[in-house]
Amino acid sequence: MLLGPLLGLFTITLGNGFISSLTSLRLDAAGVPDTMIGLVSSSYFVGLTLGAMFSDRLIARIGHIRAYSSFASLTAVTFLLQGMFSDPWAWLVFRLLNGWAIIGIYLVVESWLLLTGDKITRGRLLAVYMIALYGSGMLGQLGLGALNAWGETAPFIVAGMLSSLSVLPMVILPRALPETGNIEPLMPRHLLRMTPAGVIGCFGSGITIAAVYSLLPVYLQRVGMDIEQVGHLMACVIFGAMVLQYPVGRWSDKRDRQMVLLVLSALCAILSVLILLLPDRQTLLAVLLFLLGGGVFAVYPVAVSHSADRAVAGELVGVIQGLLLINSIGSVISPLIISPVMKHWGEAGFFWAFALVNVFMAMLFLWRRKAHPSPTSVAPFEAAAQMSPAGAEIRVTEELVQAAEEREQRE
Repeated sequence: MLLGPLLGLFTITLGNGFISSLTSLRLDAAGVPDTMIGLVSSSYFVGLTLGAMFSDRLIARIGHIRAYSSFASLTAVTFLLQGMFSDPWAWLVFRLLNGWAIIGIYLVVESWLLLTGDKITRGRLLAVYMIALYGSGMLGQLGLGALNAWGETAPFIVAGMLSSLSVLPMVILPRALPETGNIEPLMPRHLLRMTPAGVIGCFGSGITIAAVYSLLPVYLQRVGMDIEQVGHLMACVIFGAMVLQYPVGRWSDKRDRQMVLLVLSALCAILSVLILLLPDRQTLLAVLLFLLGGGVFAVYPVAVSHSADRAVAGELVGVIQGLLLINSIGSVISPLIISPVMKHWGEAGFFWAFALVNVFMAMLFLWRRKAHPSPTSVAPFEAAAQMSPAGAEIRVTEELVQAAEEREQRE
């Protein structure tokens, strides 16, 4: 029942993963100013944010299969157009549309997983979803060098083919069609009053994760890496995100989650400085990027879990959806604030800006912990691989709801 959407997701994100890196690399190699690279990168996240807010209406109106086919077709067109045109302003429009279409894909698949499973099996569904999402992203990065060697347009053609092929599992394999519910995230102002540390963590995580996807490839290319080496090192980052998220999450179950967020932010800042200061050895850099990926990608799910510890049972879904919106806003502004730093300070400006963002986050977490100690964890950590508001409900397990209700009764 779930094989079709998961295979479709794996296939389309395989292409989307390496196109995200290749876009920044091609713009940089063409001598496009850092500010323009930031605008093009930011446009993708603008598309993600807008699509997350409005695409559910289209799915509700035409159904999951037709919506997925529409989004996959639009994704394929944006990839092919990138291969045909090289103007940065055109790419800005294509990446905006690509972000809109990709979040539609996530929305279809995540709502499918949510509505065909139950609260008992959601943990297993999320684990499989994470493997499909991160695994395809890692494989896409590993194949970046080989695809680029085929020619300038080959990667865009391959990505377009993968997008088109991703429709086949959805329409051929047996399935049960789910229905889409309403998406009503809590507003940022309400979340800020309820869980300041959660808002800080999700916003800062949006800044850092977007920077990893959009500007880290540029940094690696400028320090002398060829495209194949860039792909391998980006794969190390994604592998670290996939492998280390659960150990960090289980650690946060046993400790003060605010302290875990503080430590993660401090470690990410230290790793950023070490990458700049230690000898230029690719093996050492791969290890540091693996650890950095694990730390950066773990901040968001720990922040969401911390917020869930404070939320009442009836607001859990709205809280997680609202935090995803805040994370998306951070992703939009990330390239816009970090690319000017790289313009003035060179490629090293990427990791100095990265370190500064994480130091600032650590200071805010320290302040919050002193002012308001973290609440006791009400339920075990759940990973946060979901990309759309509908997928936020996957995290709301029966165990989490019961724990929140028990806390409400005690209070």
